[in-house]
Amino acid sequence: MTKLRRTFLAAAAVFAFTSLAVAEPKPGIAMLGEPALPANFKNLPYVNPDAPQGGQLRQAVTGSFDSVNPFIVKGSAVTGVRTYVFESLLGRNGNEPFSLYGLLAETIDVSDDRQSFTFKIRPEAKFSDGTPVTAADVVFSMETLRDKGVPGFKNSYAKVTKIETPDDHTVTFHQGENDRELPLIIGLMPILSKSFWKDRDFAQTTLDPLVGSGPYTMSVIRPGETMTYLKNPEYWGKDLAINKGLWNFDQVRFDYYRDANAAFEAFKSGLADVRIETDPVRWNKAYDFPAVKDGKITLEKIKRQTPAPAAGFVFNTRRELFADPRVREALTLAFDFEWANSNLFSNSYHRTYGYYSDSELSSAGIPVDDAERKVLGDALSKLRPDFIDGSYKVPVSDGSGRDRKLLRKAVSLLQDAGWTQSDGKLINEKGEPFTFTITVSDASQEKIALHYQRTLAIIGITANVRTVDTSQFVRMRGNYDFDVIWWTWYNSLSPGNEQVVYFGSEGRKLPGTRNYPGIADPAVDAAIKAMLDAKTREEFVAAVRAEDRLLTSGFYMVPLFDAGGQWVARWNTIGRPEAQPLTGFEATSLWQVP
Repeated sequence: MTKLRRTFLAAAAVFAFTSLAVAEPKPGIAMLGEPALPANFKNLPYVNPDAPQGGQLRQAVTGSFDSVNPFIVKGSAVTGVRTYVFESLLGRNGNEPFSLYGLLAETIDVSDDRQSFTFKIRPEAKFSDGTPVTAADVVFSMETLRDKGVPGFKNSYAKVTKIETPDDHTVTFHQGENDRELPLIIGLMPILSKSFWKDRDFAQTTLDPLVGSGPYTMSVIRPGETMTYLKNPEYWGKDLAINKGLWNFDQVRFDYYRDANAAFEAFKSGLADVRIETDPVRWNKAYDFPAVKDGKITLEKIKRQTPAPAAGFVFNTRRELFADPRVREALTLAFDFEWANSNLFSNSYHRTYGYYSDSELSSAGIPVDDAERKVLGDALSKLRPDFIDGSYKVPVSDGSGRDRKLLRKAVSLLQDAGWTQSDGKLINEKGEPFTFTITVSDASQEKIALHYQRTLAIIGITANVRTVDTSQFVRMRGNYDFDVIWWTWYNSLSPGNEQVVYFGSEGRKLPGTRNYPGIADPAVDAAIKAMLDAKTREEFVAAVRAEDRLLTSGFYMVPLFDAGGQWVARWNTIGRPEAQPLTGFEATSLWQVP
């Protein structure tokens, strides 16, 4: 062997060794860039690591439940199962847009192109029945959730082309679609016990206690009434840094009530410990009872640092009535937010814009730049100038409840779409009246819908308002059996694969997604793909703004409002850390005051 060849081989060996050293497994991963917390972090930044232990947290919720399995289409699942009973390979730091750290898995090793990624499961990780969490459980979880779970699971997990399990604590996933978010999505997958589900039908509803690896087990299960989670004294992960300051109660209990008024009365009488208030009138006028005046209850507004929830009256474009975007824009013009805010909400709200309002991801007031132009492609030529230059604004009324200027514009759009006035009613060329049903699920939504109903009547539209119970509402949504519903999408600072479930074209026909408007727009699909493929923050923001611009210009919903934070009331027997995560109020960090 020549001296030159020996030198080359030696250099190659050094290079290979260095490459392997650089690619060593890490305790965390971020969607973009690097995780903010160091490898040896002691606890999450929004917890009290020395929080007192013990006691009970009681919460009052509305509706009902007939199942404890939240991962399937069937049934109405009880609150809290995913949070308290099940864990994932990685856990989230709520102070970052999207960064994950080791939970069931000690490390994650990701290839540079993210086409393959390996999790190393902690040998001490156990399910509540004492059996170890193994690679076989991880594989079983992915396959079961993909094949029998809600559609969102399949959307992501079907991208996995191969799984390797060289030993009981190592799992390597391979994908073929260049989805840079997929390692994080798999990292957040709820891990099921293969042995527990061996002789059970995962796709069917059940009220039997489920086995998970989380800090709590299911204790008292009374369908439609109450659910109590009991802290597992043998919980394997209680000393992990990512768990410090969380899971402080011995029991967590959810009691179900008929409606928000009944739930409020339960809190007022001391049957519930904390309450997130959603009714501004109640918040401004009803929290003056003796316990508040005596200082036994703390009232606070906790700021949210994520996009405002995208709430609205959502049009089902699968119905021919709402197929024309001119009709949808006209119906948007007819909603008088200013009147509602003044007369119904004590001016507690501000109007939201699009799907990422109050964040850098929103397209509001921002013209299309070169990066976004690249994402939009040919779709740019189909956008109106006011959406391209960012000058479009949500309608602002005179607050009268019958703003003539806006209503005239609405009527004009409806006429362009083929609707005409006849004896005070709007009809089409077939003589059919413009009528539809708004379906809501509680009294507070009904109040807004009735206001909207009155304004629509002025321009000849008959809007019926129907209030249904929770189980009916779930079924109607799942099968898209509605004209218009009130719905809220909760978007983060790091939207990703869930956007396919929310707005992807496949959801127009596939039951069980959250594409309630029935959007089937290749340009929206392309924007979501660009979002998932983004490698830099600039590329990512451009893709999200493109999606927001396309959705907003499609007038798929009447945008509603947001308070800019959460109204939280808690009895002073319950303590909380001063800091809260980006999303706001975090119940898992509370504790019982000694």
